[in-house]
Amino acid sequence: MSKKIDQQGSIILAVDGKGPWDSPASGDTAKGGKSDGSSDGGSKSEPSNPWDPVPIRGGQTGRQRGPSLEDLLRRASGGKGGGFSGLPSRGDGKSWWPIFAIGFIALWLVWTSFHRIGPEQEGVVTFLGKYSRTVQPGIQFTLPAPIENIEKVDTKQIQTTAVGSPKASSENLVLTKDQSIIDMAYDVRWSIKDPELYLYQLENADSTVKEVAESAMRAAVANYDLTQAIGPGRGAIELEVRRRMQQVLDEYRSGVLVQSISIRQSDPPAEVNDAFREVNAAQQRRESYMNDARAYASRVTELAIGETTEFDKIYVQYREAPEVTKRRLYYETMEQILGKVDKTIVETGGVTPYLPLPEFQKKAAAKNETVTVTGKK
Repeated sequence: MSKKIDQQGSIILAVDGKGPWDSPASGDTAKGGKSDGSSDGGSKSEPSNPWDPVPIRGGQTGRQRGPSLEDLLRRASGGKGGGFSGLPSRGDGKSWWPIFAIGFIALWLVWTSFHRIGPEQEGVVTFLGKYSRTVQPGIQFTLPAPIENIEKVDTKQIQTTAVGSPKASSENLVLTKDQSIIDMAYDVRWSIKDPELYLYQLENADSTVKEVAESAMRAAVANYDLTQAIGPGRGAIELEVRRRMQQVLDEYRSGVLVQSISIRQSDPPAEVNDAFREVNAAQQRRESYMNDARAYASRVTELAIGETTEFDKIYVQYREAPEVTKRRLYYETMEQILGKVDKTIVETGGVTPYLPLPEFQKKAAAKNETVTVTGKK
């Protein structure tokens, strides 16, 4: 083992031997090299160990060091002193990189400072992550990102959240006032009325609207019995659900406006749906028969009222002229009775015998013919 001192004055231990990490031994130098690391042919021998001292300028020994950043840049530019990656320099010898940097910064400032807000949108501006203001449609200006950021929100779009499904595999059972169960499916149409609250108060707007709709629907249906919930009471249920939902969402400060509720299905569970339809059909037939009876009673009542009014008028005339009125009533009554008889009655004496005129009229009507009968007096 031998000791060597490098340029910094550190002691380097070298072990004599032929290992891969050893410096050339004295025997090897004797075969063709010198002890100072140079060969007879003038070429310098390189040590096999990278941590061994190597010759540097002036014949001194020191540690091997990698290339500096300046050397790497010089090699990348081809040794001509131009820009990075071999870009040619400008006429005055300066690099193009400052021009590129200034152009990129200007483009970034314009891109992140001017924003176009559509007619159906509103923009929510944040200053360093905190809400700053809400801007209206048009071309709007903000400070460049990341100082100010803007998020566009579509406030005119009507969004639809479906609750329940018409398929039997996904029932949405609701309890009615009379302890009956119905399967309901309905749609909730809503929009955004306050972008700030919508963005920063709700984590998941669609899920929140759905849960509030289910709660409001159960509370509303609990006030109606089965017949009303699946029939005439559906419109009132929709209005009540909308009112309840809007009240709860306003308490949440959600920024959501409920537009309408539309019930797509309101039926009993699938297991009893067929039997319930039969019962409902029977009830509808009963209602139909009752309506027919009411209509008949109304017609009879109106007819009786009309006859009573007519009798009152005749009685007034009878009080004024009894004989004339009685004769007129007799003639009118006989005309009504004999008008339906197929016989003609004439007085005797100097009258042409009876001709069966009604029979001719019947035959003429049957054959669509016109029969003309003449007689002598």
